[in-house]
Amino acid sequence: MRQLCDRGYAVHTLSRSDYPKLRELGVITFQADLSNRAGLAEAATGCDAVIHTAAKTGVWGNRHDYERANIDGTHNVIRICGDLNIRRLVYTSSPSVVFDGHDEEGIDETTPYPAHYLADYPRTKAIAEKAILAANRKALATVSLRPHLIWGPDDPNLVPRVLARAKAGKLKLVGNGENRVDCTYIDNAAAAHLNALDKLHPEAACAGKAYFISNGEPIAMKDLLNRILASGNQPPVNRQVSPGIAYGAGLILEWIHRVLIPSTEPIMTRFVARQLATSHWFNLDAARCDLGYDPAISLAEGFKRLGESLQSGADR
Repeated sequence: MRQLCDRGYAVHTLSRSDYPKLRELGVITFQADLSNRAGLAEAATGCDAVIHTAAKTGVWGNRHDYERANIDGTHNVIRICGDLNIRRLVYTSSPSVVFDGHDEEGIDETTPYPAHYLADYPRTKAIAEKAILAANRKALATVSLRPHLIWGPDDPNLVPRVLARAKAGKLKLVGNGENRVDCTYIDNAAAAHLNALDKLHPEAACAGKAYFISNGEPIAMKDLLNRILASGNQPPVNRQVSPGIAYGAGLILEWIHRVLIPSTEPIMTRFVARQLATSHWFNLDAARCDLGYDPAISLAEGFKRLGESLQSGADR
């Protein structure tokens, strides 16, 4: 939102909750669920393009909730674009749509979707991405971005979860932590979406395609976690659990929670165990070529900004 407003765009945003900070930026805010087509239409009326970032995230929950938000909601967005003659649609996907539980080292967009998924989030995001790409046509140009592990100041997901688990003494490495992963500083992820918006038109090279997005600096999992911990003034994580034990624990805990306590999230799942134990970093050549993507904020600068933000928050 900040980057769009800095460009001078008139911006509408649709979300379920109210965000006063967006109104302070000059954004016109609407509140509705993605299942509410009237609410979607009201928010999108007068817009030239849509950036669809909304999703039910996480690794645990009712499968119908994931399908309703991620699949049905995305179909509704596509329909509203057609109804209102909106010509550009940028979709926020996830690299997990092609994750099959094994190492992904320098893979590109030719990597196929797997036959089976370990969680409903990647399964439903894959179905939604396919719908977005299939919707590409002369009247509506579409593109899908797959940013990996977004983090930075004000992050409500990755950073606070890592810090909270560390403070509770529950953070462990799955394996030795040497597996390399890509991540994406928030400013770079946002810029990628604006790049896609700039490039997108029916004859564009990016129309109807998906792109991996990251900082392009693969880092060992233990180093990523420890740099987040250092930014929050927490000691490094050294304790380990074997990938096999983590996967087995995830399998058992999923069954227990699904049958006995479905309202609470397991502390480990099969998907999380495999994500933490494997390498997943990506070839960004396509994004650089077709979108002009070039991550401007390095990991070093990003962690510096994160540390300053967390310290500022601690001082308040």
